[in-house]
Formats: sequence, structure tokens, C-alpha cells
Amino acid sequence: MKIVRIKADNKVTYGVLTDDIIHAYNGDPFQKLKSFIPSSKKYKSSEIKLLAPCIPSKLVCLGLNYRNHIEETGLPMPELPLLFLKPSSAVIGNEDYIELPNDIAGPARPDIPPKDRIDYEGEIGVVIGKEAKGVSENNALDYVLGYTCVNDVSARYAQEFDGQWTRGKGFDTFAPVGPCIETEAVHDNLTLNLYVNGDCRQSFNSRNLLFGIPMLISYISHVMTLMPGDIISTGTAAGIGPMHPGDVVEIEISGVGKLRNYVKMRGL
Repeated sequence: MKIVRIKADNKVTYGVLTDDIIHAYNGDPFQKLKSFIPSSKKYKSSEIKLLAPCIPSKLVCLGLNYRNHIEETGLPMPELPLLFLKPSSAVIGNEDYIELPNDIAGPARPDIPPKDRIDYEGEIGVVIGKEAKGVSENNALDYVLGYTCVNDVSARYAQEFDGQWTRGKGFDTFAPVGPCIETEAVHDNLTLNLYVNGDCRQSFNSRNLLFGIPMLISYISHVMTLMPGDIISTGTAAGIGPMHPGDVVEIEISGVGKLRNYVKMRGL
């Protein structure tokens, strides 16, 4: 089932996408799915605005979780999952604009990337369906509603100048999510392809994760409570690179769908 969040008839509602038809639903998919039931309303995709499929209280993101990405960065292999957070204010949806900041504070330095280096990072997002606190790895998948596409947009100057990743990863629009939450995807066989202007820049599969999804859910839930609608962004693989104004960035996950975003300078 492909759960979407839409704006239609001047209001926001959830629905389910089947082919090109969206069936509006009553209820909240983050409560009990049995009470998430179809209404009488149906829409064509052209009749609605597709929104980010959820607004998480937090995005818990993974750094250095694919070996080939670790190799391209030259950083050491982590012994435990490397966690950081993105704020909900960074979330945008399908067909929205990624805005490149032109006011990143700090002095220029020759040993770190320039301020205009803003990278894409295609990632597989795990959407939490119910509160998870201290869960076991064996039961971890019981807390998953489904899977979605995430672009972990990253300002490399701020990331390296600060020595921690909150600013570099947390600008507004730096967390495109969507286009849906696929509830029936197989967590350990998801293929992601990322395209910039139609050119494939990243291609990888979740079976190559250094720390797998059940382990991540359990590990994170022993650090912080995961709330319904929270997203675990599981890390990117090799092939990261910069975006420029006018670019079109698309992330496609097998069986999930394609997230498309456009790139522009902030304020334009």
C-alpha cells in the first residue's frame, strides 16, 4: 500500500495511491491501520498537491553506513552507528524546491570545501508507525509503517567547519521526503537510484548496509524514543556530489516510487 499525504479541496488529508488514482482516507495511518479507512473521495494525481508523506518529530540520520561511501570519504569505519538529527523544518515534499543557502556564516578556508558546495545524498527512509522505546532487534520491524525516499542534502563547508553536522545538514529544505510511504517493501532488498538531470549518479541496495535496518531501529530506540511518523534515514552510498541551481534531482527506490525536486538559490 502506498500511503500519501495530499492537499485537495483546500485541506490536507491522507490517501492511498493506486496507479494514477488517489483514494482519500479517513483516520491516521500512524494510529491503527484498521481504523485507516477509505472515504468516498477519489482524485487524479493532476488534481492534488502531493505533500511530504509525514511530518516527523525528527529525522534520525546515519553517517557512514555503506562501505563504498566510507572509502570515498577516506573516513574510518565506524564501530557503532553514527547518528545525527535533521529538524522537521527541513522537510519538503515531491516537486518542491531545494533552496541553496547563500548566507552560510564563517570565514573561507582552503582546507575545507567552499560555501557553495551543497551535495545530494540519496537514502532509504524507514518510517516509524508506532512508538518505539528500547525495542529488540528481533521485534524491530513490528514498529515500521513503511519506507520512503530521502535526500540528505548537505552543506559541506558548514559540516566540516563546525566539526559536527547539525548546521550542515539542518538548513530549511535540506530533507526532501516522498513521494509516499510504501508499506509492503522488503527492507533488505531495496534498490535506490539517484539521478541529476537524468544522469544516474548513485545506485545501491539496502542489503549492503553496514548496519541493517532492524539493528538501527533497536539501537536508536535505546538512545531516544522513536515517535509515530519519525524517519530513520539509513545512510548513503558512493557517488555523492554537488547540486547547482536549475538541477533536477530524482531519487527512485524499487517498489516505492520516485521523489523529484528542483534546485534553486534561496530567495530566488
